[in-house]
Amino acid sequence: MERTFLQKCAAVMKQEAVSCIALACALISMVFVPPNADYVSYIDFRVLALLFCLMAVVAGLQDCGVFAVLAQKLLSGRRRMRFISLVLVLLPFFTSMLITNDVALITFVPFTLLVLGLVGRMERAVYLVALQTVAANLGSMATPVGNPQNLYLYSAFQIPAWDFFAATLPLTLVSLIGLAAAAVCVRPEGIEVRFPERQRLRKPRQLGMMGLLFALCLLSVFHALHYAVLLAVVLFCLILFARRLLARVDYGLLFTFVCFFIFAGNIGNIPAVKALLSDLMAANGFLTALGASQLISNVPAAVLLSGFTADWRGLLLGTDVGALGTLIASLASLISFRLYLRSEGAKPLRYLGVFTLVNIVGLAVLIGVSFLFIL
Repeated sequence: MERTFLQKCAAVMKQEAVSCIALACALISMVFVPPNADYVSYIDFRVLALLFCLMAVVAGLQDCGVFAVLAQKLLSGRRRMRFISLVLVLLPFFTSMLITNDVALITFVPFTLLVLGLVGRMERAVYLVALQTVAANLGSMATPVGNPQNLYLYSAFQIPAWDFFAATLPLTLVSLIGLAAAAVCVRPEGIEVRFPERQRLRKPRQLGMMGLLFALCLLSVFHALHYAVLLAVVLFCLILFARRLLARVDYGLLFTFVCFFIFAGNIGNIPAVKALLSDLMAANGFLTALGASQLISNVPAAVLLSGFTADWRGLLLGTDVGALGTLIASLASLISFRLYLRSEGAKPLRYLGVFTLVNIVGLAVLIGVSFLFIL
């Protein structure tokens, strides 16, 4: 029984590695700053409420088959392989702007593997899944709701909407051009795509309700609706009409945010560490945020470094561009890697090689564009 318990603990730690690391960081920081009433002020309840609502609503839209229907309509029939590759890469790029990068990959990586299996082109899976991962990470930086760090920074610094889009859209456009060019670098051949089952929109009433709730989420993100009102409305609708969606929320991500809020708050009260991080952010916030993202992932980096700078632009772009690079730079990259490993004939070492090459090229281009035109 003891062995079984340990195995379960190991499985949970493996599945929720980032949450466990966040908890460890929070607990270690408590040694230096014992728990007190100030801990409550560390936590950004607005960000937690918005994340909860967005995750629940997007899960509801997935449940209605919205994204599967969209993908099938774009790809069914006689197509050129270059067109198929382009669509498969740009689907996560554009949808991640609204449904977050991790949800976009959870939705479209399995779909891509299905399509490639149907047309007998599984050898393309490594290249296309790697491009999809980069596409989701880069497309998500375009909007405040595209990824968790954007949502947090947009709220924490109260960034004006115009200033936010002015900072992210140039990089988004460059990313779109580069990804489109990379996606069509395949053999120009004709392919017939036939799906074994036609996807249809399901649960029209739920679809309408989720569409309305998503609109309310956007209003709250842009400060037109108080987050407490949004949370109350979403909880009311879910409990009455779609209670099962409550189980689809990523509570591990919410817990991770709470732990890093505590860790970052405590670090800010340790003079030596505070001075070091403040100096690094003052020297170059963009590169500091980018480097930290490679080591601890971009979401924790955004939370940790936000208390040591007023340069929201450098921090925002550093953590967004910092999604490229190592496999742990963005949690979404780990998601697509795990999904690829489940496919038949998966080649993990080849995938890591292609993924790293694509990320290095993208990172070099976007760092150059950032320094030349934005920072």
